Amino acid sequence: MEAIAPLIEAICRGPENRLAPDRDEPAFDPPLVGVGRGDDPIWRRIKDHIGPFFWLPQEAFALKFGPADPAELRVVAWILPQTKATRDEHRKSGAWPARRWSEARHYGERFNAFLRAKVVETLAGLGVDAVAPTILPEWGRHLSEQWGFASNWSERHAAFVCGLGTFGLSDGLITPRGKAVRVGSAVVRANPAVELTVTPRPYGDNHHAYCLFYSTGKCGVCARRCPAGAISERGHDKPACKAHIRGVTSPYVEREQLGFPVNSCGLCQVGVPCEARIPKLGKTAE
Repeated sequence: MEAIAPLIEAICRGPENRLAPDRDEPAFDPPLVGVGRGDDPIWRRIKDHIGPFFWLPQEAFALKFGPADPAELRVVAWILPQTKATRDEHRKSGAWPARRWSEARHYGERFNAFLRAKVVETLAGLGVDAVAPTILPEWGRHLSEQWGFASNWSERHAAFVCGLGTFGLSDGLITPRGKAVRVGSAVVRANPAVELTVTPRPYGDNHHAYCLFYSTGKCGVCARRCPAGAISERGHDKPACKAHIRGVTSPYVEREQLGFPVNSCGLCQVGVPCEARIPKLGKTAE
């Protein structure tokens, strides 16, 4: 029997995990992997919260394989932590994204797309049905009546269900490796060929458990880090964030860094107590 975490870790050790084509170093540190149940009742609450367009695991799975009992499904999520070198450079970069951060945003997310497809392909080779929702042709963006910009599937919500982290004031996912991460996921039909032991969710259903602002009211560093003023005590202003990234930082990356536009910012993910760990009172980022 194969175990899912070593399978994903092995792909991440491959040559595709590179910060940029001309850099002989990984875009991401070794991943964290979690597994959730397809019939976990929290999926329905998330769908009700975001909107009717949001897929339950069985709805995403059915688009490729037809109807399935949600009790037979598992959701596998992974966290790709930014390297210390990337975090260090980005933390010191002022109001603009660091070049390394922009490279990780572009080439690193390209690797994450490869990883999604490779996980599905590798599981198929073992006779296991799997689908990565965000690379389905039916995946798309929608407008949530309550939350604005949204989509059929949320990698961060999948990771939350799989016990890998909770949300912060900026909407970023705070994980055991901090908030400076990328996230991916797949929906898998349980099969004896692969071990898919469900990961305990230490925070229960508390989706803000790891955020100092929500737990103590004494942080908000991410709001002070945001050059667009898109984070406040009211939370994350998605339109203001999007306008800054599309209108300011993306052209900057094209003009000053990579020669093409990249939706790079993420300054709220570094220089904060949750940059590289689950924060505790008195702790600061590296």
